[in-house]
Amino acid sequence: MSDTATFSTFCGPISTIARMRAEKWSKQQVTPEKSQQVLLNTLSVSFVDFYLKCMGFKTHIEASESWDPVQQTLTDIADLLLENLGKLECRPVQKDENFVYIPPEVQSNRIGYVAVAINKSLQSAELLGFFKETSIDNLPINQLQPLEKLLEYLESLESTRLKNTISSEKRQVNLTKWFENIFEVDWQTIESILLAKPGWQFRSGEEDLSGSVERAKLIDFGIKANRESVGIVVNISRDKNNFDDLNIIVSLYPGHENEYLPPLLHVMILDDEGTAVMEAKTKNDNRKIELEFSASRGDLFSIKIVLGDVSAIENFAI
Repeated sequence: MSDTATFSTFCGPISTIARMRAEKWSKQQVTPEKSQQVLLNTLSVSFVDFYLKCMGFKTHIEASESWDPVQQTLTDIADLLLENLGKLECRPVQKDENFVYIPPEVQSNRIGYVAVAINKSLQSAELLGFFKETSIDNLPINQLQPLEKLLEYLESLESTRLKNTISSEKRQVNLTKWFENIFEVDWQTIESILLAKPGWQFRSGEEDLSGSVERAKLIDFGIKANRESVGIVVNISRDKNNFDDLNIIVSLYPGHENEYLPPLLHVMILDDEGTAVMEAKTKNDNRKIELEFSASRGDLFSIKIVLGDVSAIENFAI
């Protein structure tokens, strides 16, 4: 391990709680090999979690697959979920090893990999370095990037995410232009997004005889929400008594091949100050959610959809 001498590393004790948890889970495995794997994986994830929290990053260790008893048994996984960033794989190595083993099942859907040297006594650990991606099973220890590069990398990911979020939240969809067949590129005909769903009832994406227009968008909540998605449909029509007023129907449908919307999905209609004026939540068997309201020329409103710790906001102007 002398090749790591020039790297900036982090050494520290492994907490008693982390060690007791790892030992408990390892004893639930059938074979000695699997028991040792779960033991070291759990210790590695716990140690990286401790380090990143000290550095000010928000983690969700309980939501990581490595904390799932089924995944522990079926796969060789040591992932740590970072809020709004993705999964960081925490790979254990022994002190006398020159390679970091990366199982094929974790060589994708990761924002990076951290090498964790676990002391034989299980009392302490050392973060040796990291790398962003790999396509090989055994990565040489001497190819690891310094640990400070990991912090710079994660900070750049957070900065990019924040910029994208601000950009998305500032963008407004002008609903009045829909009557002129002028649509934003990500708002498509309903058929192009939701047509494969049997039993869904909706009109054409173009203006029909009653003067209403509908458009749809698929919202993907990403890795953090297990790639759950929902289809959002916005229907607008002019008020018969006041041409400047719009009647608006917001509908949510299951995405991908799901029959039901995700449980505990929360949808809100926000006014121009960000206050929720309407809201609804799903249970376990909701095939659809629908909110209906009216708005006047010059009004601004947003649709906020929340699933667990992930949210999406679409902004609209009349």
